[in-house]
Amino acid sequence: MIKVNRRGALALMGGTIAGALATPALALNRTVKVGALRFTSHSGNFVAFERGYFAEAGLNVEFKFFQAAQPMAVAIASGDIDYAVTAISGGLINLADKGAIKVIGGALSEEQGIDGQKFLASDAAFKAGVKTPKDLAGKKYAVTQAGSSFHYMGAKMAAAEGIDLSFTPLQKVGTIIGAMKSGQVDGWSIVPHIAKPLAGSGAVHIIGNVADYIPNYQVTTVFTSAKNAANERSMTESFLSGFSKGVDDYTAAMIDGSASKDEMVDLIHKYVYADRPREKAAPSIINGTMRLNAGAALNVASVQDQLSWFQSEGLVKADIPLDALVDTSYVETIDK
Repeated sequence: MIKVNRRGALALMGGTIAGALATPALALNRTVKVGALRFTSHSGNFVAFERGYFAEAGLNVEFKFFQAAQPMAVAIASGDIDYAVTAISGGLINLADKGAIKVIGGALSEEQGIDGQKFLASDAAFKAGVKTPKDLAGKKYAVTQAGSSFHYMGAKMAAAEGIDLSFTPLQKVGTIIGAMKSGQVDGWSIVPHIAKPLAGSGAVHIIGNVADYIPNYQVTTVFTSAKNAANERSMTESFLSGFSKGVDDYTAAMIDGSASKDEMVDLIHKYVYADRPREKAAPSIINGTMRLNAGAALNVASVQDQLSWFQSEGLVKADIPLDALVDTSYVETIDK
């Protein structure tokens, strides 16, 4: 395992990590199905598809869209999709323990200096005195499912603040948004491209940053079936190659400013807020800009922390080792 610090890992962009994935080991002509959410943070896949990087890698990619993380893990295990980018969940870990799934890379990460996920209070809760995350003590905190990334983020914050939360599973992001607007739940955490427009409308209030409680959080990972990881190495390397090139383009435009942000927003708009006019969608797309790891580098320290939390909560078996969940042979790793 290669250990590098956070800034050192990011400095590898276009270098060692990207170079390792630049050329697939074998020319392929394969159709693969890729799971995605309609978030700016999934843009690595969208850019790779639109700019032909998957095709260059010998892959014909078909997207299948989901509304939560755990159903994507089930779809990987069942063979309905081949690759996906989403958060680690209890369901994903349990499927990995059964030999069905492997995490093979990293995607979205929290990074100081780049706006990240927000803790929110409903307008009703805010008016009742919830001004900081600590004020959510004893309140209803929305999650998609028990054992979801929302559950992890809320629990880490609660532990840091020494408070208890009433976790309320609502299954889908859209349902949570409705419940926040109506005051049926009091708090939530979500990516900025959803948080900021909601706050701007007055429906919710931003009361904190996830990065303040979970620095260097590996929010989403790239994963596939254990079968693909073990037996379809050329196809898997090809997928990571295309995905990594898409991430590089996204980063150049949305974070580094070395490529056209307008062109990138146009591309992303085909997938994110596509039901809105471009001029109304653009601010939300831009607000969703967060760090996507160069070369799909994987923060194994963060993954281990998440695994340990799931184990401490009794959501997964206590004896699952990290290597049952992660295959570190495909990308560079970060251990911080």
